Amino acid sequence: MRHRITTSAFLLGALAFGVTACSTELGEAPADKEAGADHGAIANAAELAEPRLGLTSIDPTGAVSHLDLLDESVTDIGTVGEPEAMTTDGRYLFAQTADGIEIIDSGVWTWDHVDHFHYYRAEPRLIGFVRGQGETTVATTNLSTAGGTGLFFPDSGEAVLLDTEALSKGEISEKFRISTEPGAGMVVPVGSFALVTEGTGSSASVVGYTAEGERTGLVERCPDAAGTITTRVGAVIGCGDGALLASVQDGEVAVERIPYPADATAPAATSFDNREGRPTVAGLAGDEGIWLLDTREQSWVLLPAPAPLVEATAVDDDDEHVLALTEDGRVLVLDGGGSVIAETPPLVAASIAAGHLPVLIADQQRAYLSAPVERQLHEIDYADGARIARTFTTSTEPALTAETGR
Repeated sequence: MRHRITTSAFLLGALAFGVTACSTELGEAPADKEAGADHGAIANAAELAEPRLGLTSIDPTGAVSHLDLLDESVTDIGTVGEPEAMTTDGRYLFAQTADGIEIIDSGVWTWDHVDHFHYYRAEPRLIGFVRGQGETTVATTNLSTAGGTGLFFPDSGEAVLLDTEALSKGEISEKFRISTEPGAGMVVPVGSFALVTEGTGSSASVVGYTAEGERTGLVERCPDAAGTITTRVGAVIGCGDGALLASVQDGEVAVERIPYPADATAPAATSFDNREGRPTVAGLAGDEGIWLLDTREQSWVLLPAPAPLVEATAVDDDDEHVLALTEDGRVLVLDGGGSVIAETPPLVAASIAAGHLPVLIADQQRAYLSAPVERQLHEIDYADGARIARTFTTSTEPALTAETGR
């Protein structure tokens, strides 16, 4: 999961801003499915030279729109149910409503081919609805045209794995729907398999399933399971005693356990965030600091908290930047040892005080911070002394918004 955004967490008004990488289209001809195999291409999508970044938003009434950050055009996509929260993987928006999850395709995405990238644009659209009850946990991968997408409905205990390739064609297809014990849980896609949490508290575990919903025989203990994210190395599942790292090896799911350091006393991370796909992820260690999990090295590092924090994300660039949002509304830029090397003024103090947690998103060059109560969106150059590169004032009611196209 990239970002779970609650109502009032992000505003979209009459804003439009330039991006650091401009998009040049290679052609509007439909992509050849066979030629695009394993590269993220689908029929009727144009391949681009650069990512076509945008802001896709859902207003409080359920109206969905997409702002193209290159040409400043706005497309009205349609209307969904009144949203309560939203999760995104950078292409699809999964809107929580009273009766389940509504799925929107922003129409822009990036395919990570490790040593290079492919960028695409297609028509945005409303895909459809998945029925379920409760505040749903959504788990995605880094691929928007292959594999699976996991939904867990806590009120009923239903674990659902969606076919992501079908989503890319505008269809909803459930690979499986399994009944488990009601309560918090996760369905974490791993290649053509999935890991499903079972049990709660100290007795929780994760169980392997095939795409057809058959148990694989894999069972791994994961006390107090909470939080998941996918990196280039594999899928991370947070546990009270560390994390599980799952990947497909020789056609089977392999799970490696990454325990917290033996002398660790800080609380476990219960959510993770990073610059999309990067190996290192960040999660708050209660009020004591920031846990950094390097999935490539399979190691944890605890950075001390320089101030009370509400959010953190790992940029995982050459300078090992980590970004953190403080309770008084400042964005801190930390180095790999936890030292503050730059910071902004308080930008979102009123939002935090009102309980409207802003969203902090990092990409390769900039960070974006929403200011719901202040009705602003800040673009921050974190590598240049946390300089506020642009600030945009919004004029509409609060909306759920995601940066899409990455």
